[in-house]
Amino acid sequence: MLIATVGQTPDPVLASLMEHAPDGVIFIASQDSHPTAALILSEFKRELKHHTILIEEPESLTESYQAARKALKKAKEWEARVILAEITGGTKPMIAGLALALTGQGVTFSYVGGTRRDEAGRVVSGHEKIRLLEDPTTRYYTQEWSAFRQAWNAGRMLEAQAWLERILSRPLTPSEERFHRHLLGITRGMDAWDRFQHAEALERFRAHLEPALAVAEAWHHGAKVRVLTALEAAQGFLERIVQAKGKPVPELLQDLLANAERRAQAGRYDDALARLYRAVELAAEVDLYERHQLWLRKPDAWPQGVPEYLKERARGMLGLKEVLDLAFDLDLHFGASGTLAQVLRGDYERKLRPLLQRRHESILAHGTRPVTREDYEKMRDYLHSLGLEPAPEWPRW
Repeated sequence: MLIATVGQTPDPVLASLMEHAPDGVIFIASQDSHPTAALILSEFKRELKHHTILIEEPESLTESYQAARKALKKAKEWEARVILAEITGGTKPMIAGLALALTGQGVTFSYVGGTRRDEAGRVVSGHEKIRLLEDPTTRYYTQEWSAFRQAWNAGRMLEAQAWLERILSRPLTPSEERFHRHLLGITRGMDAWDRFQHAEALERFRAHLEPALAVAEAWHHGAKVRVLTALEAAQGFLERIVQAKGKPVPELLQDLLANAERRAQAGRYDDALARLYRAVELAAEVDLYERHQLWLRKPDAWPQGVPEYLKERARGMLGLKEVLDLAFDLDLHFGASGTLAQVLRGDYERKLRPLLQRRHESILAHGTRPVTREDYEKMRDYLHSLGLEPAPEWPRW
């Protein structure tokens, strides 16, 4: 199918019809150029499926764009296997609207130039020369890159990987291939990080961040340099989590809170609130470890002098309240007061329990009620009021 903007002369569209011999043509014409479309059909000398879309204002880019989208829809209704767009005739806004609407849609563009022109610069009839123009968004993988950015920014790292793999399947220059191959490795690292696979994420960052950043800097591409530089800074945060080897360090808590926030931003409030439930427990663990180097879940490694009955309670811990009770009693043993662990235990009945009740009613816990955004935000705000903040957001494109 051929989609053609129509101006005052039939010659360019006729030349395109003769060259491409389509099964059908869809004209985009103004009230003034509509007769030209009829003249083209009468001069083509062959039965041709045809349709005309009229625009009221040929100098309107918006109307031209809308008409081109309608033309594409019509071509698909006709089950066109190949679609060509003839962009020679018509006003400049008509041509620009057609190009804007059809780029990235698998359409090949056709332009009628010529070997001879008259004094006004118009191609002399009989001297037309057809040129097929590749959609530049295909060559420069514009659509795939845009889809990759949207997936990354939404935290959908598996989808982002799929778009990078599509880019890598295209013909690329050596530097383009190198950059996108390393960016794919980084994106796989981001996916691992989002699944709390911190060691795997760090390994991928170490292998792929530096070479990807080197290419981005050589290209002088500001957005790519900005994102990769931010990830380079975040790598230190990731290294501290990995070096802790599972110990309850502040970075682990901050990472959990950031993970919860990403789930909430995606509208997955049940998942987000479940993470905040664990964050309350982890906050008490981090507080104890920071002050006493006491890993709550490793009682056999506790400092000497801690009563055996407290160790036994640690070995049999199950729920959040038991964790908070034990943290409270451990602080009493060490003579500490006003600690975060004690504040959490003191808030349990009056503040925490009502907030966490919504988690228990969730289908991911013991009930059937979905968690709402408000449920998540109440719990998040409570933790923020205690100074518990998430790690910085991941950089966005």
